[in-house]
Amino acid sequence: MSAAQWALLFGLSMLWGASFFLIAVALGGFAPLTLVCLRLSIAAVLLWILVRLLNKPLPRRAAVWWAFLVMGLFNNAVPFALITWGQTQIPSALASILNATTPLWTVLVAGLFLSDERINAGKLSGVICGIAGVAMMLGSASSDSHPAPLSGQLAIIGAALSYAVSAVFGRRFARWGVSPLVVAAGMCSAAALQMLPLVMFVESPLSLPLPSLRSVGALLVLALVSTALAYILYFRLLASAGATNIALVTLLVPVWAILLGVLVLGESLHSGHYAGMVLIALGLSAIDGRLWRRRPVAGERI
Repeated sequence: MSAAQWALLFGLSMLWGASFFLIAVALGGFAPLTLVCLRLSIAAVLLWILVRLLNKPLPRRAAVWWAFLVMGLFNNAVPFALITWGQTQIPSALASILNATTPLWTVLVAGLFLSDERINAGKLSGVICGIAGVAMMLGSASSDSHPAPLSGQLAIIGAALSYAVSAVFGRRFARWGVSPLVVAAGMCSAAALQMLPLVMFVESPLSLPLPSLRSVGALLVLALVSTALAYILYFRLLASAGATNIALVTLLVPVWAILLGVLVLGESLHSGHYAGMVLIALGLSAIDGRLWRRRPVAGERI
């Protein structure tokens, strides 16, 4: 990737790293599914306003609108719901580390369905190392004085797998020439509509007490910054850098999430979680490959 692409990737990691902290704060006043639905709805409204102000053309092909539904399901509705519910069970810092397994699953999914992102020896070794890290983190819960429920951890891993599917599926929007802003707006709108009947049936949000101003503030920042703005950057990077490269953002996300979780929320992690994170980071660096390439010495021909 170019320097500009790395800069966008770094900025995206900050926005998404903060989202785990914001979810933890917003859950103090909202039920999990209601929070997801409101997050997507607010983000969608802002994105459509931007589409209108910037006069972005809307797609005319029915296939594009159907693709919004699929993308909204796998990139928003399913993973947002799993992560938000998972964070009712486990700390936000741990959730961000487990979410960092997204590139591992992306390599596998992309290797199966994308001809230009086949699995090689480096990627396979990275996947194996990363999965070993996940196994270590899941196993460490039993020895922790404050165990993280396995169900909450598996929910985050399920979200990571859903993100991997969406990263591969989302490649088609660039081929169709659809603006990243329009894709983000269509995707968030589709996901909000998918979540609405589930929210009304499961949580009956109209009967719940009013949330605090702190929770509402966290929701607004989560929706406008960590969702709307973040997805504009996401689709721009996806079109230029590819599914596997953009998935590397999850290597940086835990840094911000852990800092906010530990410093602001007073969370703590078991030593096994940090050891697992190191293995995941090694796996991701092997998938990327650049840190492991031998650099030629002066005068050496390659």
